[in-house]
Amino acid sequence: MAAKIKKGDKVVVLTGRDKGKTGEVVQVLPKEERAVVRGVNLVKRHQRQTASQESGIITKEAPIHLSNLAYADPKDGKPTRVGFKVLEDGRKVRFAKRSGDLIDG
Repeated sequence: MAAKIKKGDKVVVLTGRDKGKTGEVVQVLPKEERAVVRGVNLVKRHQRQTASQESGIITKEAPIHLSNLAYADPKDGKPTRVGFKVLEDGRKVRFAKRSGDLIDG
């Protein structure tokens, strides 16, 4: 099945502690059905000192389930569903169902 959310997409969080926040997808984990979004679902982790990094409490993004994310519509930034269509030249592209705009170009 083709991915509805990919790396680099602007997404909106639908549920949870960060509901309503938007961010860019940094990494997608398809086997776990999760994605890491910049600035969303921040957690604090205690880190031990190593040769390459120092110790302390660091804040980083934790993965969030794909069902809690929606693509941000290119026109108004509101959440939209993603559909697929085949163009005349045979390419399969994603489009925003809210506005009908093409996502992949």
